[in-house]
Amino acid sequence: MQDDWPYSNLVRRNDALQHGTATLDGELTVSMGKQAFDEIMGTPGDTTARPELAALGTWIEDTPDAELRRRQEAAETTFRQLGITFAVYGENEAAERIIPFDIVPRVFLHDEWTRLSEGLVQRVEAINAFLDDIYGERRILKEGILPEDLVLGNAQFRPEIAGIRPPHGVWAHICGIDLVRTGPDDFFVLEDNARTPSGVSYMLENREAMLRLCPELFREFRVAAVDSYPDLLLETMKSVAPHGTGANPTCVLLTPGHYNSAYYEHSFLADSMGIELVEAADLVVDDDIVWMRTIAGRVKVDVIYRRIDDDYLDPLVFRPDSALGVPGLIAAYAAGNVAIMNAPGNGIADDKAIYSYMPDIVKFYSGGECKLRNVETWRCREPQALKYVLDNLEDVVVKLVDGSGGYGMLVGPTASKQEIEDFRAALIAEPHRYIAQPTLALSTVPTMADGGLSPRHVDFRPFVLTGSKGVKVVPGGLTRVALKEGSLVVNSSQGGGTKDSFVLMADQTQRMRSGGMTQTMGGMSQTLGSMLPSSGAES
Repeated sequence: MQDDWPYSNLVRRNDALQHGTATLDGELTVSMGKQAFDEIMGTPGDTTARPELAALGTWIEDTPDAELRRRQEAAETTFRQLGITFAVYGENEAAERIIPFDIVPRVFLHDEWTRLSEGLVQRVEAINAFLDDIYGERRILKEGILPEDLVLGNAQFRPEIAGIRPPHGVWAHICGIDLVRTGPDDFFVLEDNARTPSGVSYMLENREAMLRLCPELFREFRVAAVDSYPDLLLETMKSVAPHGTGANPTCVLLTPGHYNSAYYEHSFLADSMGIELVEAADLVVDDDIVWMRTIAGRVKVDVIYRRIDDDYLDPLVFRPDSALGVPGLIAAYAAGNVAIMNAPGNGIADDKAIYSYMPDIVKFYSGGECKLRNVETWRCREPQALKYVLDNLEDVVVKLVDGSGGYGMLVGPTASKQEIEDFRAALIAEPHRYIAQPTLALSTVPTMADGGLSPRHVDFRPFVLTGSKGVKVVPGGLTRVALKEGSLVVNSSQGGGTKDSFVLMADQTQRMRSGGMTQTMGGMSQTLGSMLPSSGAES
C-alpha cells in the first residue's frame, strides 16, 4: 500500500488501494501497474477535484470525519430498525446483516448519464427482441449470428415457454444492467440481469437517508429523483396487464417467503406500491385464471411481479418438488390471462456466454453498433479461445457461464498454483461451461473506513423498466462498494456495501432556497427543503 495517495490533502487516507480490477460479477482483483480512475479527483496524479465536482470535494474536505461517521451511524441505526438485511456467506456467524451504507455519494454528471441512458435503452430493447425471437421465429439462429446449441442447449432456455408470447410482447420488464467505469468516458457492461434483479430497495433507502442526513448536498446540486420508483413500477405493471383487463388491474408481488434473503425488498416494494405481497398458498389457478384468496373471497389476478426463479414457479411445468410455485400458473400465462414480470424463460439473457454475443445481438436487432461496450470475453467453448486462456490462467478471470455472486470462479492473479491447476483440469474437461476475461482497473470513490476516508472501488447497477408504453431508465441506481480493509469485493452477498448514486440534472444553476423545491427528471420527483437539519438527524 502506498502512502503518497495523490489527493491525501482532500480525503483522509487510511488503508487505500489504488490498484484494482473488475470481473463479471462485480468481483475485484489486483491488477498490478494499473492506477484506478477516481470519480471525484479524476485521472491518477490529479490533486484537485474534477471541476464539475469541486463543491463535493469541498464538502468532503470541510466535513470532519467524526461528523461523517455520526451521520453514517445514524443511517445504519435506521436501517437496523427497518430490518434492511442482506446475506453474507462463508462466515461462521449469523448470515443476516444490515446493509452496509457509506455516506459519501457517487455522482454522475448529466452528460455522462445521458450517454449511459441511451446505451441502456438500446441494450434492454435488444434483450427484449432477443427473447421474443428465440422463443418465436428464431431468426438470429437461422441467420447464424449465434450458435444454435448455445441457445437451445442452454440450461436457462425453457422449451416449455416456446411459442408463448407475453402480453404486449414485453419479456424483460425490469432489468438491472451492471456497469463499471475505468476512465472519464469509459463505461463497460459487466453483466445483464433480466430474471429477478434485486437491489432497488437499497437505492431508495440510501436516497432517503441522504436526504435526511446530508440535505446540504441537495442544496448544492440538483439531483434527479428516484423516490417515485414504486409509482413508476406500478405504472409499468398495469401497462402490461392482459388485453381486455379493466382500467384498474389487480397486481401482486409473488415472494418465496420470509426466509429469502431479499424478502425485505419484496415486502418494501409491495407496501410502497400498495399491492398485495403473496406466497404460493395465497394463489390458486382455476380454469386458466389466477385467483388470490382473501377473507372476502377470491379476487382475479391480472399481473404478477414474481421474485421466484423459473425452476420453482410452477411445479406442473418445472420442478415438480417445488413448494414455492403455483400449480397451473404457466397454463394461465399461456392462455393470456395473466402477465408475469419478468417473463418465464428470461434467464438465458443472463448467461455469460450469451453476454459475450451482446454486441452482435444489439446490432442484429437495432441495426446499430452497441453504445455500451462489453468487457472482452473469451468463450472457452472455442478452441482458439480455450488455448489462450489455458496459456494465461495466471492473468485472467475464469467463470462458469451460469455462475453468479462471485462464487465458483478463478481469479488468476491471486489464485494458488493448486487452484490454477484445478481450473485447468475443469476447463479441459468441460470448456463449454466457462468464459474468461481480462481485468479492468475499476474506478474509486472516497469511502468511510475505520481510520477515515479512503478510496474504495465501486460498480453500478441502474434499473431499466419496460412496459407497453416504452423503456424508462431510472435516474439513479445501486452503487456497490468494497468496504473491508484489504478487500476488493463489491458484491453485497460477500460483504460489500452501498452508496447513494447522484445523477445531476442539466441545469445546475438553480439552487434550493428556503421553503424547498421540487426536482423532476424522467417522470420521477422529490421535494427538498423540508428535511431535518443534519445536526438533528438522529432524533
